[in-house]
Amino acid sequence: MKIVVIGGTGLIGSKLVARLKQQGHDAVAASPKSGVNAVTGEGLAAVLAGADVVVDVANAPSSEPAAVLEFFERSSKNLAATEAAAAVKHHVVLSIVGTERSPDNSYFRAKLAQETIVKASPVPYSIVRATQFFEFLSAIGDMGAADDRIVVPTALFQPIAAEDVADRLAEVAMGQPLNGTIDIAGPEKAPFNEFIERRLKASGDARPVVGDPKAPYYGAPIDDTSLRPLGEARLGKTPLATWLARL
Repeated sequence: MKIVVIGGTGLIGSKLVARLKQQGHDAVAASPKSGVNAVTGEGLAAVLAGADVVVDVANAPSSEPAAVLEFFERSSKNLAATEAAAAVKHHVVLSIVGTERSPDNSYFRAKLAQETIVKASPVPYSIVRATQFFEFLSAIGDMGAADDRIVVPTALFQPIAAEDVADRLAEVAMGQPLNGTIDIAGPEKAPFNEFIERRLKASGDARPVVGDPKAPYYGAPIDDTSLRPLGEARLGKTPLATWLARL
């Protein structure tokens, strides 16, 4: 089976390509590094020729509101049109848990626009919404840097290891199209500030982490319902302690 991974050289994409190859599939990593640009359409027709499944895990290079929206809209429209012409049987897209619950977050709005395009495409689809990745906890914490401390929200959080995201995506890609959405998350749920504090301590960062219910997440307010699955979810197997022990 030929599976094309858009964004296949990134954090999630590279892990997914490796897993699919281990399973004996013809997994192709497509990204600007390999001459494939979903935003401009460059190389899309060639790489999608003969593809059975396309998994889109590409990430926008800019978080500026207009730029991130343009990235996901243009790339998704180009993929939809090219996949339809190539008779691709299944489109899988990685999105974010809670996209519809954080209207003040420009990145979430862009991902929601992407989901809308995927749903309107004639290509059968599966939308996989993931919580935030362990790999980004340090960067998320740094956003709350204030003087000699870190101030972050106290809302409930359920992050997941990138390797578990890749595993769940591989499972979905191998299955029948859902023509719907599933959530995936880590096995542990705790206040946001507790995860950040554990990550910083593991890296030897002595700055105190302060939980503030009013602290924003990427400029937007959040609560206990914003970033975690509210219904059924497929959970990863890696707890934070196991992931930290590998650092």
